Amino acid sequence: MPERPNVLILFTDQQRADTVRAHGNPHIQTPTMDRLAHEGTSFSSAYCATPVCIASRCSMILSQWAHQTGCTTNSAMPQERTSFMEIFQDAGYQTRGVGKMHFAPDSRTLWGFDARDYSEEGGFRADDDYCRFVHDNGYDHVREMMGTRSEYYYIPQPSMLPPRLHNTTWVADRSLDFLRSRDTDRPFLLWSSFIKPHPPFETPTPWHRLYKPIDMPLPHMPADYEALQTYWNRRQNRYKYRDQGFDWNLLRTMRAAYNACVSHVDYHAGRILSYLEETGQLENTIVLWTSDHGEMLGDFGCFGKRSIFDAAARIPMIVRYPERFEAGAVCTTPCSNVDVAPTLLEAAGLNTIDQHEGVDLAGLARGDDPGRPGVLVQYSQRESGLYGLVTDELKYVYSAADDQEWLFRRWPGEPEERSIAGNQAYVGHTAAMRETLTDWLRRDNYTEVLDAEGWRVYPPEDRPTVDTNPDHGLLYQEGADWAPMFPEGYGPTSTPQAGAGSVLHAKK
Repeated sequence: MPERPNVLILFTDQQRADTVRAHGNPHIQTPTMDRLAHEGTSFSSAYCATPVCIASRCSMILSQWAHQTGCTTNSAMPQERTSFMEIFQDAGYQTRGVGKMHFAPDSRTLWGFDARDYSEEGGFRADDDYCRFVHDNGYDHVREMMGTRSEYYYIPQPSMLPPRLHNTTWVADRSLDFLRSRDTDRPFLLWSSFIKPHPPFETPTPWHRLYKPIDMPLPHMPADYEALQTYWNRRQNRYKYRDQGFDWNLLRTMRAAYNACVSHVDYHAGRILSYLEETGQLENTIVLWTSDHGEMLGDFGCFGKRSIFDAAARIPMIVRYPERFEAGAVCTTPCSNVDVAPTLLEAAGLNTIDQHEGVDLAGLARGDDPGRPGVLVQYSQRESGLYGLVTDELKYVYSAADDQEWLFRRWPGEPEERSIAGNQAYVGHTAAMRETLTDWLRRDNYTEVLDAEGWRVYPPEDRPTVDTNPDHGLLYQEGADWAPMFPEGYGPTSTPQAGAGSVLHAKK
């Protein structure tokens, strides 16, 4: 019986698909991803099932579309279903999860991992392995070890930690510890999950100086870009403090900081690959690099995810396993992170289960018919639902909150430019895409958002709106009680104190 292959998943959070130098981006350094692209197969039309952390990971590990899992936002995952990690575990694999998994509602669940090195985003938590590690190493004064959030969320910032204690380093270190101490009589499945480049965009010295803002391209903002924004684009801009004008120097600095986060992860992921190569394990290891979703980063005047624009919904997807994936190949057929589980299982010689909706990416790269008209992308549901269908040549988007649809031509290597949904030359194409998507949902009995004519139109009073008050809905994720940390006579407050003089936040 041939030796069963190992599995290594190199997973990032909020990484755009266009952040790989080998895929045509001259503004970034990514030698590890470049190597994987040269030695493996890249999927240039890979999309997440849902452009938000929890829901995307849910669809990936269960191999089901968002309308099937019911997890369409950062909400609870269906716990009674089987993750692909459980299938590997049952087959005798030693399974390990390192870093952010973002499982919900119980973030500490194993769900098929023998053990986890636990780390989730946000501020200090005493039950978090990484947080304790930082404090045990003499940095107990640091409460926001992954960067300051809330109003600073999209403000580039250097890390408050030295490189050896940064979360990106920690994920690689813990992954290497597992590989050095694992049971060599069993194959392994290792999921190394990095939180970056998820905001805040912070890296340790000297990585925060890797790129100069002047060298960064400005965001993609085509003519009439505001007409392409959905309710969720506008809402995110508000609560991420990015809806009151553009500072072009800040935007380029933001992009430089974001790219630095990607390169920093790339370097530490390279350490894991190098160890496998040095120990003779790389050729018998399926290596997958992917992310949960992208980041708008100013494109179309937008920030965050929760969008079906390519910047937010298209993800890197590279697979290296010479036995099944051709070196240097590029597959342009639309695929999804729903396809990850079947791909890994097929490569390991394990069976998929009835639950799985995805296809084997190796077959897709060979030209096999995936048996579907495209891939689905969805965020939220009912009156705030955002739905998309991506095919070889077109992308269709419908926003229930706006009661509006958009249709984009897909040109290789280019972002969306202009919606053709209202163009008379494409009325038939728009109707056909709408029908294909709604028929797909109807076949799966996902009919709450549909009526006899197609999309259900919600009454205006049921549709969410972005409040015109510029201070309404701003995000606060401080994650710590700051008051005890201030000297006597000082402390944070939400309102200026009368008679406080020039010290607006002094305590009475």
